[in-house]
Amino acid sequence: MHNPIKKNFPSFSNELVKEIESNATIHSYQTGDVIIRTGQYIKNTVLVISGKIKIYREDENGGEFFMYYLQPGQACAISMICATKNEKSQIMAKVVEDAELILIPLPVMDKWMMQHRSWYEFVLNSYGSRFEEVLLVIDSIAFKAMDERLLFYLKRHADACGCQELKLSHQEIASELSTSREVISRLLKKMEQRGIVSLHRNNIELLK
Repeated sequence: MHNPIKKNFPSFSNELVKEIESNATIHSYQTGDVIIRTGQYIKNTVLVISGKIKIYREDENGGEFFMYYLQPGQACAISMICATKNEKSQIMAKVVEDAELILIPLPVMDKWMMQHRSWYEFVLNSYGSRFEEVLLVIDSIAFKAMDERLLFYLKRHADACGCQELKLSHQEIASELSTSREVISRLLKKMEQRGIVSLHRNNIELLK
């Protein structure tokens, strides 16, 4: 278990790595698995070794609002906050690429905040990076027109996968941007005419 931890979390001290090996567990999940549900109490902090996790809010009608992705070397900061305060989760976390996750029990996490500087700094950095990402999402919703929100959305997905070809359906995009499929299809067609994207049968290629 040592190699994947040190590879994905190089800032962790050797002492912290040993603690993780002794107290945490590694679980494998398949694409489509939901690892955190709205309304559940969270008992573990989640660290990602491999794969990709989508974090989103779910409305009362089952609609999904995309917030951000978790990738190798990252942790779910929201789960940390909910676990620490013993509050119910306000987000959903779904596996979108087969994943291996480290599950760290809450009591151990709290102890490490006092005992391991590298863990303390990692937690603070996780809070900070996710807060900045959520602010970007809020700015997009509050200050941008739908075409700008769509481009912002596509670029975030491209950054997350490190690729330009995005396997996203028009309906999926519409659900996550809280609009209709017809609006998304129309905007994507206009973006294609402007040379921003290229639309294919099973993916959207981001050109700029």
